[in-house]
Amino acid sequence: MLVNLREITAIAEQNNMAIGAFNVPSFEGVRAAINAAEKTGYPVIIQHAEAHEDIAPLEMMGPAMVALAKRSNTLVCVHLDHCVDLSYMRRALEMGFTGAMYDGSMLPYDQNIENSKRAALMCHEFNCGLECELGSMGASENGQGDEANAIYTNPQQAKDFVKQSGLDIMAVSFGTVHGLYKGEPHLSFDVLNKIRDQVKIPLVMHGGSGVSDDDYHKAINAGIRKINYYTYGAKFAGEAVRKYVKKQTAADKDAIVYWHEMTVTAYNELFKTFEHVIKTFANGAAPLA
Repeated sequence: MLVNLREITAIAEQNNMAIGAFNVPSFEGVRAAINAAEKTGYPVIIQHAEAHEDIAPLEMMGPAMVALAKRSNTLVCVHLDHCVDLSYMRRALEMGFTGAMYDGSMLPYDQNIENSKRAALMCHEFNCGLECELGSMGASENGQGDEANAIYTNPQQAKDFVKQSGLDIMAVSFGTVHGLYKGEPHLSFDVLNKIRDQVKIPLVMHGGSGVSDDDYHKAINAGIRKINYYTYGAKFAGEAVRKYVKKQTAADKDAIVYWHEMTVTAYNELFKTFEHVIKTFANGAAPLA
């Protein structure tokens, strides 16, 4: 069942849980995320990132994501992730996306607000929930930049940003990073708690893969209601495919390895990972379906 970003994060708020938001630049990823949600009985968010346009064009992935969400027996939000081009956002909304993120976090504060307002007006036109980001994680979704340049979200500024921008949920920076972690993640729950004290809306954790289960629960209890998860799921699937190919060619290096066998292997690993993550993010809440 296709649902709005506002609705799905409101459910998370009511149940003190977070919704897994999975970037799915492949049909295997879409299937794995929805099927894992259906098996566990929890809602899910499937995402298309503007940065993945070269991997999986919106014109091809978007309609498939929306169609499969509508057919599902669980609650599914189809969300546009890390969009910087508002014309790209409009294309997604016209396809039926029910959530969108405008990312102006790398812009000056006033420009971030101004562009977020424009995104809010567009989302209102399509009855779509809007996510915006304040603070910077250093490295962007496509891996450009350096996590050393991360800027934590300012709690006082967050209050003003929510008031002026027209957003529904807010992505915040408190120590997570996009991509692979170079060491043990060190999250600032003090910053997160101060943000939550200032704004009473659902908060979003980006760079969610690679964080410990204990830290997930601490973040959720501090107000995180949507957790973006991609890099480590993709890494685990890649490792599973590599092991499969190695096994198939162990006796004969020229043995045929079929593409469809590799995609099945990737799907199975993604499904296993997503199932665990969805249950972890539920934070003890009972299944909703």
